[in-house]
This record gives sequence, C-alpha cells and structure tokens, in this order.
Amino acid sequence: MPLIPEEPQIHESAQGPRATPASGRTAPTPRPVPGPRPAAPSRPGRPGPLRPAPPMQRTPRDVAKPEPSGPAVPVPAAPATPQLQLIPASAEGALDAAEEAVDLLLDSGRVPGEVLVLTTGDPHPWAAHELSFGEASYWAQDDARDDVFYTDVTIAGRARSRPVVVVAVNGGPADAAASALSLAQAKAGVLLIVCGDPQQINALPGAGA
Repeated sequence: MPLIPEEPQIHESAQGPRATPASGRTAPTPRPVPGPRPAAPSRPGRPGPLRPAPPMQRTPRDVAKPEPSGPAVPVPAAPATPQLQLIPASAEGALDAAEEAVDLLLDSGRVPGEVLVLTTGDPHPWAAHELSFGEASYWAQDDARDDVFYTDVTIAGRARSRPVVVVAVNGGPADAAASALSLAQAKAGVLLIVCGDPQQINALPGAGA
C-alpha cells in the first residue's frame, strides 16, 4: 500500500509577526543602469533660480542726444545814435566855436585822432594849407589818425568815421547844413557837436527838434 506523504504542519510561532505568504510580495521594479542623466526639460511657468540681470546697456537710440546746433550767427548790433550837442554861434563865429569845442574835448581826455571837424562854408585854414600839397598827402593824414582832421562837407564823404564829429555851420549853400548834419550823424560814433544858428539847425531833418 503506497505511502501518502504527510503535509508538513506549520506551527505558529509564539513570538514575532506572521510571515507573509510569498505570493503576496510585489516583484521589485528593475532599476535602469546608471548613466548620464539627461537634462531636465524646463517647465513652463516655473522658472529656475533667479540670476541678477546684467545692467541694461542703452543703445544710442535710447540715449537722449541734444540736437546739434548750427554755428552761432552773430546778431548785428543796431547802429548807435550819437549824442547831439548844439553850440549856438553865428555863421561868422561857427568856426571859432568849433575850435573851442575841440580844445574842450582834448582837455577832457579825448585823443586828437578821435575828432573830425566838418565845415559847411570856407574850409578850415589847416585843411586849405594841407590840400595845397596835394590830396594824397592830405588824405594820408586822415588814414593815420594822428591828429584832429579838418575837411569840407563837399569832400567829407571820403573821411573816416571817428568817435566825435564837430560841425561848423559857417555858411555855404542852402543845403550845406542839412548835408553836413546827415553826413556827421553817419560818421560820428558817440558824440556829434553842431556849432551854428540854433533856429537854423533845429529846423534841419534829424536835428531832433
């Protein structure tokens, strides 16, 4: 009679946990072979650690540049009107009055080369004497500006401008005084002295009467 093997009896241990049947264990997950780890893809919406941003360099368009200004154009100064002074004198005494005015100017510190004297009638004796040596030497003295220059209104347009002009209304044609005043205003820099009849001079255009 064949023998039937007896089932082994499993006795419960008095201590320790009950052994878990082998069938209830989970098979371990096989791990991949270690190798280079691929870079983790960036996740949208979750930036990595913040780095200090480099200082922003401004491009030439961002920098406000002043517009290049053109060369400064000098503004021409308005011609100054010379101060007008009137010394009453008759036609016969106008030349002497002009001589006295010149002496006062030089005594006050004026340089002789700054004074020009115009006559409307007979020329000043100095002018007549110098013209006798020829016009070239006469006008050369005006160019030199070494001394007071005397000239007649008929040729005074050639004379150079000077700070002070003295006009002696000592006769001459009817329009000589008006021509002398207009010319003297253009030649005088700061002061114009007119020696003559006040009534006649104040009636002239530009006399300020």
